[in-house]
Amino acid sequence: MDADVIIGGGGFVGLSLALALACKGLSVAVADPVTPAAAAEAAFDGRVSALSYATLRMFRRLGVWDDLAPEAQPIEQILVTDAALGRPPSPFSLHFDSEEIGGPLGAIAENRAIRRALYAAVARQGSIRLIAPAAVRACTAEASKITARLADGTTLSAPLLVAADGRDSRLREEMGIGTVGWSYGQNGIVTTVSHEKPHNGTAYEHFLPSGPFAILPLTGNRLSLVWTEKTADAARFMRLEPEAFLAEIARRFGDHLGAITQDGPRWSYPLRFHLSRDYVRPRFALAGDAAHGIHPIAGQGLNLGLRDVAALADVITDAAELGRDVGTLDVLKAYERWRRFDSFAMGLTMDAFNRLFSNDVAPLRMARDLGMGVVDKIAPLRRYFMREAGGDVGKLPSLMQA
Repeated sequence: MDADVIIGGGGFVGLSLALALACKGLSVAVADPVTPAAAAEAAFDGRVSALSYATLRMFRRLGVWDDLAPEAQPIEQILVTDAALGRPPSPFSLHFDSEEIGGPLGAIAENRAIRRALYAAVARQGSIRLIAPAAVRACTAEASKITARLADGTTLSAPLLVAADGRDSRLREEMGIGTVGWSYGQNGIVTTVSHEKPHNGTAYEHFLPSGPFAILPLTGNRLSLVWTEKTADAARFMRLEPEAFLAEIARRFGDHLGAITQDGPRWSYPLRFHLSRDYVRPRFALAGDAAHGIHPIAGQGLNLGLRDVAALADVITDAAELGRDVGTLDVLKAYERWRRFDSFAMGLTMDAFNRLFSNDVAPLRMARDLGMGVVDKIAPLRRYFMREAGGDVGKLPSLMQA
C-alpha cells in the first residue's frame, strides 16, 4: 500500500482530515489539482469563512491555530436584523454576546489565510504526502484495497479513499453515488471593504427581501460582505462601475461605521443545495462539500464539513487501533450514521431560514420578527442558539470536544 488513506482533494476538508489522521499515526496521501502556491493567492478565492468555536478547538489540536490566529478576527457579538431595502430595521432583533458564553462566538478569516495555515501544518507532518497538481481521475475498489489513478497516470493504493473534491465531486460520480438538490436562483456577491470606525468584532446579518446581507468583521478596520441577490440581479450588480457598485453597498450597509471604501475585487458564486444519497461505499467515503452543500445563510457550510472530518477521523483511528481494516463497509457505515442526519437537518434548516427571510410577505415578516424578539428575550434559548452556531451541541467528535 502507498498509504493508510488516500484523500482526493486538498482543500480545507482534505487537508484537515490528513492532519487528523496523521496526528494518530496513520500515513496519508493527498492529491489535489491546485498547487499550494496557487491556492494561497488572493485571486484564487475571495471568500471568508466563519469558524465556530468547536472548529477552533479542532484547529488548535491539529496545530493549525498558531499560524492562523494573527489573521483571524474573533467574533464578539452577532446582531441579526430584518428590513426591506430603504426602510428602517424592525424593532425586533436578535443579539448574541460572547460574554454570555465566556469567550468569542468563533472567528472570521479569509480563506487564503486558512489555506496557508493548513499547508504550514501539513508541511510539519512527516506522514502526509501532498501531491499537487494531481487530481484523482478514477478509482477501482477491490477486496483488500482501492486504487486511485491520478491525472498523470500514476496510481496509488490504500485500504481507503476519501473524496473531498467539492460539490461537483468527480469521485462521487465515479462511485455511482447520486445526489438530491436544487438551485436557489441566488448568487452570493462577495467583496471586502474598509471603514472609518472600529467594528469591535461585531458580525451583522441583515435580512433583505432578496436574501441575507452579511457583514463579517476581519482584522483591522475591514469587513467582508456576503450579499445575496437573485441570479439575474447579481449579474447586473457585478457589471456596475466601481462607484455605482460601492453606492449599492452603502445603501445596504448604512453609516454606522462611517465612510466605506472597497478594499478588493468582487466575486459572485451561485448558491445551491445538495445532499448525497449515500456517504460511503466499500473502501470509499465522502466528506465535506462532496457529501453535502448548504445555503451560506449562517456561515455553517465549512463547519459542517469539518465535523465530517472529525467524525471520520474518530471512526478510522478507532478501527485502526483495534487492528480492523479501516476500509470495510461496516466501519464506514458508522461514519455515515453519525454524519448523515446532522448534515440533512442542518441543510434543511438553512434552506427554511433562507425561504422564510428572503421575501417581503407581511405575515411572514411579522412572524419572523416576533420569533427573533422572543428568542432575544429568553436567555436559555438565546444561549442554546449560540451553542448551536458554535457547533457545541449533539454528539461531538473528540477533536471538537471542550
